[in-house]
Amino acid sequence: MPVLPPWKQPWAPRIAALLALVVGLVDVISAVTPEWRSRLEDLRVLLPPAASQQAAAFTVVVGMLLVLLTPGLRRRKRRAWRAVVVLLGVSIVLHVAKGLDYEEAAGSAALLIALLLVHGEFRAKGDPSTRWRALGVGLLLTVVSIGIGFLLLYVRQDRIVGPHSLSAQFEQIVEGLVGIPGPLRFTSDRFSGLAARVLLTMGLLTIVTTGYLALRPPEPRPRLTDSDEERIRALLARHGKADSLGYFALRSDKSVIWSPTGKACVAYRVVSGVMLASGDPLGDREAWPGAIREFLREAADHAWTPAVLGCSEAGGFAWTRAGLCALEFGDEAIVDTASFTLEGRAMRNVRQAVARVERAGYTAVARRVGDLAPADIARLKAQAAAWRGTQTERGFSMALGRLGGGADGDCVAVMAFSHDAGPHDADDPVNGAPGHPANDTTSGIEDGTSHADAAGTEPRLRALLHFVPWGPNGLSLDAMTRDRTADNGLNEFLIVSALRQARELGVERLSLNFAFFRSALERGERLGAGPVIRCWRSLLIFLSRWFQIDSLYRFNAKFQPTWQPRYICYPASSELPRIALAMLEAEAFLVWPCWRDHLSGLSRLSRLSRLSRLPRPGTAGLHHRARRKDTSTGPGPD
Repeated sequence: MPVLPPWKQPWAPRIAALLALVVGLVDVISAVTPEWRSRLEDLRVLLPPAASQQAAAFTVVVGMLLVLLTPGLRRRKRRAWRAVVVLLGVSIVLHVAKGLDYEEAAGSAALLIALLLVHGEFRAKGDPSTRWRALGVGLLLTVVSIGIGFLLLYVRQDRIVGPHSLSAQFEQIVEGLVGIPGPLRFTSDRFSGLAARVLLTMGLLTIVTTGYLALRPPEPRPRLTDSDEERIRALLARHGKADSLGYFALRSDKSVIWSPTGKACVAYRVVSGVMLASGDPLGDREAWPGAIREFLREAADHAWTPAVLGCSEAGGFAWTRAGLCALEFGDEAIVDTASFTLEGRAMRNVRQAVARVERAGYTAVARRVGDLAPADIARLKAQAAAWRGTQTERGFSMALGRLGGGADGDCVAVMAFSHDAGPHDADDPVNGAPGHPANDTTSGIEDGTSHADAAGTEPRLRALLHFVPWGPNGLSLDAMTRDRTADNGLNEFLIVSALRQARELGVERLSLNFAFFRSALERGERLGAGPVIRCWRSLLIFLSRWFQIDSLYRFNAKFQPTWQPRYICYPASSELPRIALAMLEAEAFLVWPCWRDHLSGLSRLSRLSRLSRLPRPGTAGLHHRARRKDTSTGPGPD
């Protein structure tokens, strides 16, 4: 009998997780609040006071672990179910041992029986993890332990002798976690012993758990293997022209899942419990259903929420036939290189921008990456990194995430050079002082021979577009980076230059930036638009302050492209908020703090300290083939 995907029957795990949360909180509260005096007298016949105090300390730990395991229980994780069942059995014994608390023990027993009856609902495999998880778990347990310590002192504050400031309580808790007596004194020896045991037990739990996670063999998250990459490139050679996003399946932080025949695959990444695919399935369309079935089966096995970002209409039909829902959320701008022209009133703004940049002395060169020397590629990568600075590198579905890879020779770099002297810096890794080797290299990229113009000034690299192949005769825009101090209109100039040189490169079509909710923006400004679409457009304009929605649409529209709709696919409307957060995290709009990133950022800053003395670079970072809005140049990516 086939296993139903988790979103078809979510009630049992969700209710079990809610009840486990309640039981965990009851355990903690029951352990830190006073016991019935009559029951304690009866218990002393069976157990010494120290044993009941230690049982109370263990009860706090069990309750805290039950609370921490509720997310895994909600996601149907088999490991979480096993751990909760064991903890509930221990909880029953501890409630009896700490104070004959039959009511709490009965609640734990009822939940234990219920979980045993629905054990078949919890079949999901554990998520891959690494040793870096130990740091997060250690910090979380420390914070929770301190919070429970404050709760214990608050509910028993009548047992504290004399004034007890917040700082004194904090010192008492922190020292108690490592077994050191704190500055507070108590009126009751029983409560003093209870507090010491609770804090020490939780401190030991934090240390042991963190140490175990740090020392255990890691289960690294899947990444694109060499074998997968070789097979993907073979599929791209045969079917790459079908989808402009196909080449982005080679992004190194993605994984792939294959159809049983090996003729199709789905590229994905797991983000916060969401199995997020990008673009259409790659390969033979007849094999798409097999790859999609394997994708959904993998999501069900791990209780991940399946979702698809940026599929085409053909891909949307394939995913909806598999049981997902589809929602149009934007359009891709595609320009035909043969019919493109700067003539006409509609192209006036682009024509003027290009003419202004040309008058300023800029030149553009388009080269296949495979035709560039390794030293030239290294200089381009260094310049792009310098322009980006410490800003987060964005992108997932429509960004390759690298420049000048060894196997990416068919990619195209379109470079803009200026011939002004410019604000050279002797420490600039690319555009340094005159005579710097980097200057020689970039000028060599420009004309292949000369290293200076007639006036003796060194050409300076000011902007870069990076395209990936789209079949044998197409290109798909990957990255737009530029020097913020360069003239306005530079991105328009580079795109037009790429279109002008397309014939030399054998390119017939160019895929440009992606425009979120383009149809809503366009319909909302039409005469006679209804109140709903006008309100929706107003909301999108408001969100454009952070997500560059309206400016990208207007920038794309300048080139009079053909619009191709793109869709997101999802299992149920209730999952959309979670999927939206996962998409923001994958595209690096939402970045969680990570101490490793901060350390690497500080290291990079120490090597490029000169950047603090220069204007901050604009339009940097790989994201949806577009950059952050450059406030110095007006609306649009430029």
